[in-house]
Order: sequence, then structure tokens, then C-alpha cells
Amino acid sequence: MTEANVEALQEQARGTVITPTDEGYDEARAVYNAMHDRKPDVVIRCADAGDVMAAVKFAAAHGGDLSVRGGSHSAPGFGTNDGGVVIDLAPMKGIRVDPAARTVRAEGGCTWADFNHATNAFGLATTGGIVSTTGISGLTLGGGIGYLTRGLGLALDNLISADVVTADGQFLVASEKENEDLFWGLRGGGGNFGVVTSLEYRLHPIKDIMAGIFVFPQDRAREMFQFYREYVKTAPEEMGLYPAYLVAPPLPFLPEEEHGKTFCAIVACWAGPLDKGEEAMAPIQAVGPRIGEMVAPMPYPAINTLFDELLPAGLQQYWKGSFASELTDGAIEAHLEYGPEIPTMNCAMHIYPINGACHRVSADATAFAYRDATFATVIAGAWPDAGDNEKNVKWVRDYYKALEPHSDAGGYINFMDADDQGRIKDNYKGNYERLVSIKKKYDPGNLFHLNQNIKP
Repeated sequence: MTEANVEALQEQARGTVITPTDEGYDEARAVYNAMHDRKPDVVIRCADAGDVMAAVKFAAAHGGDLSVRGGSHSAPGFGTNDGGVVIDLAPMKGIRVDPAARTVRAEGGCTWADFNHATNAFGLATTGGIVSTTGISGLTLGGGIGYLTRGLGLALDNLISADVVTADGQFLVASEKENEDLFWGLRGGGGNFGVVTSLEYRLHPIKDIMAGIFVFPQDRAREMFQFYREYVKTAPEEMGLYPAYLVAPPLPFLPEEEHGKTFCAIVACWAGPLDKGEEAMAPIQAVGPRIGEMVAPMPYPAINTLFDELLPAGLQQYWKGSFASELTDGAIEAHLEYGPEIPTMNCAMHIYPINGACHRVSADATAFAYRDATFATVIAGAWPDAGDNEKNVKWVRDYYKALEPHSDAGGYINFMDADDQGRIKDNYKGNYERLVSIKKKYDPGNLFHLNQNIKP
């Protein structure tokens, strides 16, 4: 990369082009997961789709690695690299809601906090994530599991169209009517096919929800998991819930003497009529005595922020994930063994339900192939001290290994880490070869390879 090339890019770009000699470089190169301390040659903070087109062409000419960053939450650190180019979409936060059509178009730098704030003003929502600082693009392109999944489907099931800059620097619209093959691949294929500069979603009339957090003593964990696996089969689809292990944070509804101890819990989101909310929570309360609980109505965006303070940028992170059709007795035994060893308050083990509306979409309708799975498990290791990396990574790996005999071969690509590339075919089952053909068409040189990569 020459100084003249960078200067030429700076002349083309409306956004900011940052190199290692510029003030603010260290801030520009940082990503959410502090485990990835990389030094790219240039970071392009794009202002619009024109900047993205210029940046893609520049990156292709540069010949090194290309990272595309939205919310920067990638556990494997795909949003940065050494010696390459980073396209940072964070400045691109435009959102336009059409309340009459119940649609929204949001730019690729938006987080779910941005998105939910804009749509909630109109009493509308769609499936988003669990942590509000997550970027909408990465979550959606990989699937999009959240509190509203059982009733509304995955985030990608609510995607109407996407604006995409492909590897040749061209701007395309992908939808059911234009570039249909690209649209199919984007819905589950991650960032393999280009830079998504904006996304158009279908919205639904949800403004306020009833949230519930139920913290149980560890000796109730078996009953909690057994309840969950049966209840989720027939629960109203307005009910989103998941079991978890946690090190109790200093929450006001937990006794002070219990702070810092390990418990199991169920987190619930009732998106039906609010006057039915407490009734909807009753089956969870019947699992047994609680250490503490919180049941309260709140705007939908608020539940998406409940765990933000536990997961700030700058933690060390290592993740593993898997799908399962059943929560077997053997899987429960694995949870009972490894869940209580959760190492920090920042770590999480969640089992998200992906039945209901998700099951009403065929396995080949989108690139997301696991339409027969009921559960998506994530073991998300997160901790502040890099000196604890070895032992905490081991906890994640051992936990995942214990669940492996009770899980499907593939998993949710948004829960994968950098060492999961060998699982890529399993993650897409029968859709993999079709994805390869789309990759060959839109990115034959594999410019977009810092992802859970589908090789052309």
C-alpha cells in the first residue's frame, strides 16, 4: 500500500480514512473482543454506500485481508486484521420507519439499540438480539435469534431486501424480486457475499412487553431444564424464554448476600397482551422457590439492554455454539456438570428456543438450514483479565465437548469462534453447495473471507 493510494482514497471518501500514523488510530482499530489486538494498515470509517464502493475497490487492489465491521461484536475478531483494510460501517446509522407499511430501512452501522429506539416510537418491532450493542447486519445475516423469535421468526425471516456492495465494487439490491440468489444466500450466509450497506425489515405491532428474570438455587437446575424442554413445545408463541447459568450480579431483586454466587435462571419476554403477562409467567414460577425474581412491564427496547452492563467492550471473549432438536437427559447432565463452573459474571450459557415461527419456514427457503432444530445453545466466555484466558477458554471448550454427543453436527454461525471453520459444511447441511455456487458468482476471489468462510 502506497501513500499515494491512501491519499487517492481519502480524496474519494466522504468518511474518514485512518492509518497507523493518524491520531485516533488505536481507537479506530479496537474491536469489542479485546482478545484480538490487531493492527490494520487502514481503517475506512464509511459515511455512505459510495464510500463502501470505493473502499471495496481499494481493498481488492491492496491485496491483503479485508474486514467488514458493523457493531464489531464478532467473537472471532473478524472485524479487524493485521496489515489489511477495515471497512467500518459504524457512522452509517440512518433509519427510516414507514409506519403505514410497517417496514423500516436501516443502514449497516446500526446497532439494535439504534434500531429498537427508532421503531418503538411507532409501536413496532421485529426480531433482534439479546444485547443492544450488537450490530443489526451481522446478527441478521447469520440468522438473528432473539426474544421474539418464536412468534416472529428469525431476523432474516423478516428481511425484505438488502443493499449490497459486492467484491467488484458494484452496488446491488437483493430481494425476492432482484438478485434473488444473492438474497437467498445473504439470509444465513453471513458476510460472505459483500458489504450490506442497508437492510429493509418487516415490522410488527409490539411496543411494550412483560419481562421476567427468575433466579433459582442450583439444586433446582435439573427441574428447571426439564420444565423448559417440555414447556417450550407448547408455550404460546408470544413467549420468548431461555434458561441460563449466571454468577449473580448486584441486582436489586437479589439478596445482597447472594451477589457473586452461582445460580441457574430463566429469562422470559412476553410479547402478548400485557394484561396476560403475569399469567404467562406463572408456569415458570411453578418450577420452584426462587432466590429472587423480577417481573415487570417495560418498552421492548429495555429488555434488549438488560445485560449490556455485564458485556461492555474490552472483555476477553471466546464462544462456542450448537443446535439441538432435543434437550436430552444427557445434555442436562452436561449442563449440571459444567454450568456451575461458570467462571465470571460476564460469562453466559443460554439455550435459545428456535421453534414456533422458525419451524414454519422450509430448510431450503433461506441459507439458514436448521429449521428442524428446537434449541440453539451458546457458551459465551467473557472475562476482564487476559491472564485468565487459558483456563476460561478451557471451560468453554470442555462444556461444548460435553454437549457434542447430544447436539446436531452444525451450529449457529453467530456463535462460532475463529477455530470453527472446520464446521462450516455442517452449519449449512444441504444448503452448502448452493452457497458455494453463489459465492463463486459474487466473490470468486474470496475477498470476503474473514467470516465463517464459504470458499468459492
